[in-house]
Amino acid sequence: MNNTVSMNRNELVAYLEKPAAEFTKADIIRYIKENEIEMVNFMYPAGDGRLKTLNFVINDAAYLDTILTLGERVDGSSLFSFIEAGSSDLYVVPRFSTAFKDPFAIQPTLTLLCSFFNKDGEPLESAPEQTLHKACAAFQQVTGMEFEAMGELEYYVIAPDSHVFPATDQKGYHESAPYAKFNEFRTECMLYIARMGGQIKYGHSEVGNFTLNGLIYEQNEIEFLPCPAEQAADQLMLAKWAIRNLGHQYGYNVTFAPKITVGKAGSGLHVHMRIMKEGKNQMLADGQLSETARKAIAGMMLLAPSITAFGNTNPTSYFRLVPHQEAPTNICWGDRNRSVLVRVPLGWTAKKDMCAAVNPMERAREIDTTLKQTVEMRSPDGSADIYQLLAGLAVACRHGFEVEHALEIADRCYVDVNIHQAEHQDRLKSLAQLPDSCMASAQCLKAQRAVFEQYNVFSPNMIDGIIRKLEAYNDGSLRQALANDPEAMLQLVNTYFHCG
Repeated sequence: MNNTVSMNRNELVAYLEKPAAEFTKADIIRYIKENEIEMVNFMYPAGDGRLKTLNFVINDAAYLDTILTLGERVDGSSLFSFIEAGSSDLYVVPRFSTAFKDPFAIQPTLTLLCSFFNKDGEPLESAPEQTLHKACAAFQQVTGMEFEAMGELEYYVIAPDSHVFPATDQKGYHESAPYAKFNEFRTECMLYIARMGGQIKYGHSEVGNFTLNGLIYEQNEIEFLPCPAEQAADQLMLAKWAIRNLGHQYGYNVTFAPKITVGKAGSGLHVHMRIMKEGKNQMLADGQLSETARKAIAGMMLLAPSITAFGNTNPTSYFRLVPHQEAPTNICWGDRNRSVLVRVPLGWTAKKDMCAAVNPMERAREIDTTLKQTVEMRSPDGSADIYQLLAGLAVACRHGFEVEHALEIADRCYVDVNIHQAEHQDRLKSLAQLPDSCMASAQCLKAQRAVFEQYNVFSPNMIDGIIRKLEAYNDGSLRQALANDPEAMLQLVNTYFHCG
């Protein structure tokens, strides 16, 4: 049994003894028949960033074969704002590699994610997963390399305050029980996500921890392993769905909202990226950050203002992007620096066997750790349209290979200090700023839209729709107006509490 199958938590992978990427229709049918599966669910992302569900009862073998082969018809105008009611029919067709046994269904149920097709049987150009697919294909076409990603999914769990073993306010990072109250909930979420095919790196409690109106708010994070960006998006979508479902079962409220209240840690959706070729990570060269990585960073520096249009999609997003909250405000990058927009995390480049150093029974050996190196975009949050966000980042990284003087651009935006400290204010003032509102983000997207529309990645209609949505918030001065009004801020948070 190969490494992609051994110890895999997805029941189909274990039962069929093959990686999910190799699942066929015959495999799906065999699993359904031999495991007495009674229902099949189709799930697919809609314009509001949530997964939608279509249920099927398995009547007979012919019907099962039909839905797996042909998919089904859905009303596109109820799913996407850019589709008119007069010609709204779309097809949803299941992707067999995404199949999992539904852990929340009462009846034995198999669930699959779907792709959208138009009336002519062509992939729907503006569908979320198709936009990301085109972005990844364009990246490979231009660079000859593959774009991989993974997310750090932050969220708050909210429940009545027990007043027992209170955690230290804003000091919840990696806290253990009993001071962290929802560690067991998080680990259960992680197991559910793994059973659905999610490749998880780790989970932990995060900084945010406070009480408000008799409720405890505890921030947690689940981080994934790098994989092809299209798979990364699917995993994040399913993870949000699983966390909410399990929270509902426990009677907890869960939010991925960017900001809960003034002065407390907001929740981000940091995205790590790496660039691969023939199975090798291209982010390092001779133990240092490679030209490939720095070109990708240059592209992100150039397009960072408009990436907020995909990654920061409601007014509360811009209450998180303020100084001294470990969230970026300026367009810059640096090594191991949490005050920057793009961080180069610690990457195991010391070439020392630390395991042998702390374990005397282990013999020191040389280990190839290059696969560990990523770069991290820190501006996005839980309001993001995940497929559009990863597509936008793929476009930005590709753009870094297309512009002249990319390495000079990267050098110009590099910082090695905490730019929010008083002694570094001159450096801070020299850096461009991120947008401070949805309206400002829309203007940035207008100015840079041509890059995203190249190679037909983002359709003009999709860009138009994103701009209209952002401008409709009319929030140009909202951050300043509510800066000292926590009650009004709470009302705003409640409006967008279940974003994404």
